[in-house]
Amino acid sequence: MAQTMESVYTRRWSASYTMDFDHDATALWEVISTPDILEACHPFCQSNKSIQWDKDGHSDVLVYLNGRTYTRRFQTWCEGDGFTLLIGEEGGPQSYVVWELTALSDQASRLIITVYPYILAKLPRVLALLPHILWVRPRLQKYLKSVISGFQYHIEHGEKVPRNHFGRHPWFS
Repeated sequence: MAQTMESVYTRRWSASYTMDFDHDATALWEVISTPDILEACHPFCQSNKSIQWDKDGHSDVLVYLNGRTYTRRFQTWCEGDGFTLLIGEEGGPQSYVVWELTALSDQASRLIITVYPYILAKLPRVLALLPHILWVRPRLQKYLKSVISGFQYHIEHGEKVPRNHFGRHPWFS
């Protein structure tokens, strides 16, 4: 039986972060689906430039504060609901990321970001579990909390989130 791309990546251990917003899902979608939006919302982003951002596909380049450069290649795009993407250095290992948007009411929504990281992916799953729980997951959850909080900050204040606003991160600051 042929494996889907998604099933290959989702076999990895993951880390997620969820945040509720006091804004309707349409307004939140407008923000998260805007090209180059990470420059305004991502606390560890130095720059974010679109490669392609149209009906035929979405991809961009994200340069972190520490100079690390990742390309994001969107795999699925579900208007108003979310998207999936692969992120990593050009030609290097890729992490699989799922952004899910849910309407909670007319004035509230929820954003969940789940990362299936490439780190530890080459290890047998059972051997990767302990390092994932003790080292990778806590760092990824801190990262995701900062990223989602950056979107909330931008929506609530109408301005660019300050760099490292929610604390520095050892992988990206």
